[in-house]
Amino acid sequence: MDEVVRFTSDLIRIDTSNRGDGECRERPAAEYAAALLAEAGLEPALLERTPGRTNVVARCPGSDPAAPALLLHGHLDVVPAQPGEWSVHPFSGEIRDGLVWGRGAVDMKDMDAMILATVRYWARTGLRPRRDIVVAFTADEEASAADGAAFLADRHAALFEGCTEGIGECGGYTFHDGRGTRIYPIAAGERGTAWIRLTARGRAGHGSKINHTNAVTRLAAAIARIGDHRWPVRLTPTVQASLAALGRLYGLTADPYAPGFDVDAYLDGLGPAAALVAPTVRNSANPTVLKAGYKVNVIPGEATALVDGRCLPGGEDEFRETLDRLTGPDVDWEFEHREIPLESPLATPTWDRMCASLAEFAPEGRIVPFSMSGGTDAKHFSRLGVTGYGFTPLRLPEGIDYGEMFHGVDERVPVDALHFGVRVLDRFLRTV
Repeated sequence: MDEVVRFTSDLIRIDTSNRGDGECRERPAAEYAAALLAEAGLEPALLERTPGRTNVVARCPGSDPAAPALLLHGHLDVVPAQPGEWSVHPFSGEIRDGLVWGRGAVDMKDMDAMILATVRYWARTGLRPRRDIVVAFTADEEASAADGAAFLADRHAALFEGCTEGIGECGGYTFHDGRGTRIYPIAAGERGTAWIRLTARGRAGHGSKINHTNAVTRLAAAIARIGDHRWPVRLTPTVQASLAALGRLYGLTADPYAPGFDVDAYLDGLGPAAALVAPTVRNSANPTVLKAGYKVNVIPGEATALVDGRCLPGGEDEFRETLDRLTGPDVDWEFEHREIPLESPLATPTWDRMCASLAEFAPEGRIVPFSMSGGTDAKHFSRLGVTGYGFTPLRLPEGIDYGEMFHGVDERVPVDALHFGVRVLDRFLRTV
């Protein structure tokens, strides 16, 4: 219990901010994790595609050599933080009022710490999991993963031999619905990544002259069309299962599997719990970055924008066709970064053990499947045949919104939540 808190705080103090420009250095955090694994008797490998962008992989032997291995992964990098916006310094790892504060407290140095504390507990007590557990701490998840999970899957696949399933971030946490119900969503899917670059070209000229081929105007019109577009409903099996489970909690009678199902009316009936599902019933495309010009009286000949697109399984063709239409003839677009969506089965022994491990320590909770709106390293490990789930167990009090902590200001995690998480993780890994 003490170690999981200390490790979370220590990892937060190691600034591994990833701005997507290649300047991040995960190596100090990787060396920290590798040393703790080595003290537990494991043989961690430190692997780099780019100097300083370090990954750690180690295998913890199980008691049943015939059982398939399980991948347990967490990333070491974090998104940047502006200290002036925070109540405490984002890289202090300060423990205050029963909370560990700092960037990465939930995304996801808490899970890294839980993994380390669990493995070391096994070493001290002589306990062993049934399956081999392959532990991977990765670089670059907050950008393209080119230096992280993608590199490991492409260049070091042998380290993951025998792994059939993987456990990663975003699942098993408390969601308070405002009505007294504690929901524990477990992730069994995630939307695909479709980050795109828009480029508009026009005639450069003096800002005082009329210009009907202004690149900025063309780009702005395309961006407005993309931002205003209402994407059609596309329900995946995981989302349907999530809607059905939530509907049973709130007494809704509509059938998410029936033709003509009105998902928007159904979501209205779920109240705050709709937030678990609403981002994943459609594809999406959100403009995020605009770049054009260098002087107020000069019309630039080119303007660019970045758009964060996300695709549901089976929605990739729809996404391309829609972007072709919305950008129009005067704006070109291309993928800046692209990764596949995922969908994992629910009727498996591994799913059952996640549910049972949560229920043992949170018997008041209502467990539901859900699909993540964003993506994780599971996409890259899926190329090795690893079926991925999101399971980072945390029992959170009201007032701590897990979703708002991600990439937000004053990210923090309760000490009690870390204690809960390491207990659940240990029980799951030793019984799965």
